[in-house]
Amino acid sequence: MPDDSLLVTGSRDAPIILVLAHSAGAPMDSPFMNTIADTIAGDDVRVVRFEFPYMAARRTGGKSGAPDREPILLDSWRSVIARLGDPARLVIGGKSMGGRIASMVADEAGVAGLVCLGYPFHPPGNPARTRVKHLENLRTPALIVQGTRDSFGLPAEVATYKLSKQIRIVWIESGDHSLKPLARSGRTEAQNLSDAIAEVNRFIQRL
Repeated sequence: MPDDSLLVTGSRDAPIILVLAHSAGAPMDSPFMNTIADTIAGDDVRVVRFEFPYMAARRTGGKSGAPDREPILLDSWRSVIARLGDPARLVIGGKSMGGRIASMVADEAGVAGLVCLGYPFHPPGNPARTRVKHLENLRTPALIVQGTRDSFGLPAEVATYKLSKQIRIVWIESGDHSLKPLARSGRTEAQNLSDAIAEVNRFIQRL
């Protein structure tokens, strides 16, 4: 992965690096990812984004292929972490799939923290197929920001999971998988994203 494949926002001298990976269907510079990165990045936090091979290939070949197999996704995360130096400075995570794969390497990499924006606890419409086994004994301090309408994991479903005490889940009112609220909720997407970003900032500051 060449250096120019990383999208860097914020000061290169920042003491903390927040590394974010994209979801299965949208790139690292989607409006959602841009808002998160541009708002969090600053003098204290540098935000680094990258793309998995299949998404990077879409830029050059125009093909809309399926996500890479899990071993490739895991190795992509390991490669980026290794390039960025001291893992104790890193908080890793991302949107949906990007955050899920990060959660699978966080402990082995020894990073400072984990941030998942819309964790895919199960595929929509298939709540029996959970993706939480590795979260039961997670040692890395973690924040999951989840919408209360997220079809990948609703509050009542998530409440039944056995999750590590290192994981804190924050629920964003009326948010879907991208934290967008219903119009009748009285909330706006900007408000929900602002609340999510505030939680991420607090989490990083506590670390």
